[in-house]
Amino acid sequence: MEPLNNLKNNPAHKFFFFGLFLLGFALLFGLMGALQYLVPGLLKEDLSFEKVRPLHVTAAVFWIISCAVGAVYSFLAERNEKPIFSKTLMDIQFYLFSGATVLILTTYLFGIFGGREYWEFHPLLAIPIGLSWVLFIINVFKSIHSFKKLPVYMWMWMTGATFFLFTFIESYLWLIPFFRSNIVSDMTIQWKSYGSMVGSWNQLIYGSSIYLMDKISGNQKYSYSKIGFLLYFLGLFNLMFNWSHHIFTLPTPKFVQYIGYGVSMTELILLGRIIWFWRSSLTTAKKNYHLYSYRFLLSADIWILLTLAVAIAMSVPAINVYTHGTHITVAHTMGATIGINSFLLLSFIFDVFNIKEKKISAKRFTFAFFTLNISLFIFWVALLVAGVLKADWQMHHPEILFADMMKELRPAFIVFFISGIGVATGFYIIIYKIVKHYRMAK
Repeated sequence: MEPLNNLKNNPAHKFFFFGLFLLGFALLFGLMGALQYLVPGLLKEDLSFEKVRPLHVTAAVFWIISCAVGAVYSFLAERNEKPIFSKTLMDIQFYLFSGATVLILTTYLFGIFGGREYWEFHPLLAIPIGLSWVLFIINVFKSIHSFKKLPVYMWMWMTGATFFLFTFIESYLWLIPFFRSNIVSDMTIQWKSYGSMVGSWNQLIYGSSIYLMDKISGNQKYSYSKIGFLLYFLGLFNLMFNWSHHIFTLPTPKFVQYIGYGVSMTELILLGRIIWFWRSSLTTAKKNYHLYSYRFLLSADIWILLTLAVAIAMSVPAINVYTHGTHITVAHTMGATIGINSFLLLSFIFDVFNIKEKKISAKRFTFAFFTLNISLFIFWVALLVAGVLKADWQMHHPEILFADMMKELRPAFIVFFISGIGVATGFYIIIYKIVKHYRMAK
């Protein structure tokens, strides 16, 4: 009964556990998809790649969203030293969100689709998700009793919550004939909404990371600093405009491309700078006390730099022509969703659940941590190599059959699959340790 009582006393924890379930689910179908690259036609009758890909992508996206919500609720209540405005609204939000997500994944298993890329589920299933987000916005704003002298992370939480709902609705404008009648406008709005949506949940995650950094360092230096607010405004500008590098291949006005190129490399630079200077300011004792959260924050900082290097290259139109539609884009996405977002989310979970060295074996954690990071780096490099080879084929060797090109990529796919097993192993060990700790917590 202890875990159940913990969930009742800490209702935001449900979002973390549901997110961890989705992470495990995403890893399983990610490995299955990687294996299907090596064995074309594997499970074609029951679980073809057309089903496996949305199962993996949707579970991964909702893992990020669910834990980002849990982090905002947990840190907001902790900062205010009082419960969230309405536990009832939080519970309703959770059951709307989790119920819709489970139903979405179930429809994929049965081959029932009807949406667009990333949101491939039937549009009707978007309604409970949208409603759950309205409740989230109400709870966040009602829990903030005064808007004077707020730390930057609270502005980031409010902005991320509001813009996510806006961009989520925007992603369904294709249902209106006026918007889908012109293919260029339709694709522009669709890709714009997805890019801005990522910026929205990044506001929730980055805001939470600033709160955690302040908590570990024991002061409010960064949450009221000029660079912190500069990060906020650049992040806001980023989520509004940096999506434009996704549509370089569309016949859109040039100024859209120029804006996208100008802003796409700013937000991660500033966040990386904040984490870097924060890291150097900590004492050894504080680092050791918050070791597990600190390690994931440090890993996220490294992955910010790696992902930034790819993002800068992809933002150059002449290079984007080559990278668009290749595994380089996938490498960038994996670096961001795993190396940055997922590691930051895990740092939040370890902090919220108060997991330290004495509560989890340091040797086992270290094994899982380095297995995850090393495997992820190899995984990332394999995708980059496959992307470069595919880019060369699609730009310079169109006479070569697609099937023959894919055979040339097979060595990269083998490395991709093996390293993917390492990534999954590291994640599964960490998930198991978190759940076990929570069950044993008194």
